[in-house]
Amino acid sequence: MAALLIGSEIYRHSSYGPKHPLAIPRVSAMLDLVRALGWLPEEQYRDSPMASPEALMRFHLPEYIEALRRAEATQDVSPQDRARYRIGADGNPVYPEVFRRPATSAGGTMLAARLTRHGGIVHVPGGGTHHGRPDRASGFCYLNDAVLGLMEWQASGLTNILYVDIDAHHGDGVQDAFHDDPGVFTLSVHEDGRWPFTGGVADRAGGHARNIPVPAGFNDSEMLWVLHEAILPIIRHLRPQAIMLQCGADALEEDPLARLSLSNNAHRAVVDVLMGAAPRLIVLGGGGYNPWSVARCWAGIWGRLNGRELPDRLPPAAEAVLRDLDFHRAAGRNPPEHWFTTLADAPRPGVVRAVVRRAAAAALAELPAAPGAVA
Repeated sequence: MAALLIGSEIYRHSSYGPKHPLAIPRVSAMLDLVRALGWLPEEQYRDSPMASPEALMRFHLPEYIEALRRAEATQDVSPQDRARYRIGADGNPVYPEVFRRPATSAGGTMLAARLTRHGGIVHVPGGGTHHGRPDRASGFCYLNDAVLGLMEWQASGLTNILYVDIDAHHGDGVQDAFHDDPGVFTLSVHEDGRWPFTGGVADRAGGHARNIPVPAGFNDSEMLWVLHEAILPIIRHLRPQAIMLQCGADALEEDPLARLSLSNNAHRAVVDVLMGAAPRLIVLGGGGYNPWSVARCWAGIWGRLNGRELPDRLPPAAEAVLRDLDFHRAAGRNPPEHWFTTLADAPRPGVVRAVVRRAAAAALAELPAAPGAVA
């Protein structure tokens, strides 16, 4: 069964504002890149629906959904709504699509869960808003599409689901949503000491969560260690019916909002392992605040999901997509040539530090029994 990609044009002209980290093109750049490579036949593409308010209320409070819709309609937020729902506060601005864009992300991930009900692979680069809370915006995330997609899988009868998060930031919203639900095991690999300042080694939620906080400079060799010494053993132990991977690109060395040092080879290595680990796989986007590193990373992941060989040199049409990107931070003033001409970064190996080894080992301690058999 061919992998499917769910996207939307809503991301192309939507921005959180010119000075916000999410002012950059991400999903649109990735879609343009894979199309320029000839990697996206129409039969493998689905346009993301916008989730209805009723569907969103499976997780989010009705009054919060109404506040989001009100903010979009008026392009303003009252002091009461700002204080209660954090809309227009904490890096969560009011912008023209403040309801429609996150609702489209949620609709895409929920559609992915329905499409994989009986098996398969779906990539949703517009998903991965893992900080969203039932009653408020958090960490640039107004809704939590990952939670809603996991709930959709549960509604189809799945009882043993693994959520893996390799974003630079802890997947706190997803972990907390399933704190008391043994049917979803959450595993987050993220930078230690970075916002939201949660997800320590000892944080196991209700017993079915594991966290692997890693130090600044986390390199490809260390990610491979975590993959083979923690993630894979957990998968073998749980034998999940389905895996959702939040594949944030902010763990890459070029990202301005984190201090990790991965190349995009590490992300593809994780995808390679997870592809064959369960009958169902959804790969989400997530963080990532450098347009070239995000587009190249997620395009490479889509290629890997389809068994495509990454070219040594991009064809002219794909190169043109990357040369057309703009970035107003320091890294965008003199971008290196390989950001325009390649998909694969040079590997970034290094020493596997003791702190990484300890965190990976701690994740295996006292694992709960798998709640259901593979189906």
